[in-house]
Amino acid sequence: MMKASISKYILAVITLDPSLVSGGGAPVFVARDRIEQDRIATYMARITEGVVHDLENGVYILVKH
Repeated sequence: MMKASISKYILAVITLDPSLVSGGGAPVFVARDRIEQDRIATYMARITEGVVHDLENGVYILVKH
């Protein structure tokens, strides 16, 4: 019997505009500006060994692959 497992999931959301994000189970970090957003995303990626994806609307997601 095969076991099912989730292999890819969103660890965090880093946004400039919290109105673009709602629901879900990932923590949301609201940055003051693009520089802070980049810094938060970079640090979180290093800590979690995740990958940052820019959704190009002011929202980054941190994904574990």
